Amino acid sequence: MAMKKTLIAGLFAGLMSAAGAIAEPLKIGYSDWPGWVAWEIAIEKDMFASEGVDVQFEWFDYVASMDAFAAGQLDAVTMTNGDALVTGATGARNVMVLINDYSNGNDMVVAAPGISSVAELKGKKVGVEVGFVGHLLLLNALEKAGLKETDVELVNVPTNETPQVLASGQVDAIVAWQPNSGQALKMVPGAKRIYSSADEPGLIYDVLAVSPDSLAQNKGEWLKVLKVWYQAVDFLKDPATREEAISIMAARVGIPAEEYKGFIDGTKILTLEEALPFMEKSEGFKSLYGSSKIADVFNVANEVYADEQPVDSYIDASLMKAL
Repeated sequence: MAMKKTLIAGLFAGLMSAAGAIAEPLKIGYSDWPGWVAWEIAIEKDMFASEGVDVQFEWFDYVASMDAFAAGQLDAVTMTNGDALVTGATGARNVMVLINDYSNGNDMVVAAPGISSVAELKGKKVGVEVGFVGHLLLLNALEKAGLKETDVELVNVPTNETPQVLASGQVDAIVAWQPNSGQALKMVPGAKRIYSSADEPGLIYDVLAVSPDSLAQNKGEWLKVLKVWYQAVDFLKDPATREEAISIMAARVGIPAEEYKGFIDGTKILTLEEALPFMEKSEGFKSLYGSSKIADVFNVANEVYADEQPVDSYIDASLMKAL
C-alpha cells in the first residue's frame, strides 16, 4: 500500500510539473525599433488572448535583449538578421521564423554641413559602431560611390552617442538608426542625410528569432504568435485604425505620435504577402538568405566572429508559409 501511494504521489507530481511547463508563457524580448514596437499593438489590443496563446513580452535596450536571449532568459528575441548570426556564432543558436520589416530609410549616413554626397567623405572621419549593422551600411554606401573602406577614417562610436560626436565636430559624418539618426539631423544645423537603407532595400531585415528548443517544443504556439503579428500589421495598415495604432506605438517609446509617423515611414513593415518572397532562397539583398550570407561575410571579415555560419540553418520559413 505504501508503495502504491508513493507511485501515485510520484505520478501526480509529474503531472503537475508537466502542467506547469505547459502553462509557462513564451517569453519574447523586444526593443525600440518600429518593426518591433508594432508588437505593442497586439499587446494593447489583447490579440494574443483572442488567438489563445500565452506570451510574455519583455522590453529591453537592443543589446541587452540579445544578452538576455543568450543567457537563456528568453524564448525569442527581435534582432536584425546580421545580429542573429552574431548571437548564434557566440553560442546562442536561433532560428529566424518571421520577417517583421526591412529598414527603408531609418538607418542613415548623416554628414556635417558642407558634405552633400558619400563621395565627399574621401579622407574624412566617420563615426560608426564598428562591426555592427551601421558599419555594413557604410561599406555599401562607399562601394556605390566608388570608394573603399580605407578611403575614410573610421572612428568607433557607440550608436547612441553618434549625434553628440557629430555635433562636437570630432567626425565629419556618422552612421546611425532612428531615433539617433534623426537626433543627429536635429542637433547639427545643416547636417544632411547622404545615404540610407532606402538606397539598398533588404540590407537590413528585422526578424523574430526563436531558440531551436522552444521552436521544436512549441511550434503550434509560435504559429499562433505569427498569426497575431499579422493581425497587428493589418491594424496598423487599416486607415480606420492606423491613427490608434501609431498612438499605441508612440506611447511605448515616449515620442509624439506625429513625430513617430516619420519613423514608421522609414520602416517597411511587411504584410504576409509582401514578406513571403523574401523567404525564398536566392542571392543578394532581395532574400533573407542572400542578405544574411552577405552579413556573414561582413562579420567574418571584420572579426565579429571567426567562422562562417551555416546561414540556411538560421532560417525556417515553414511557419510563415503555413499561415
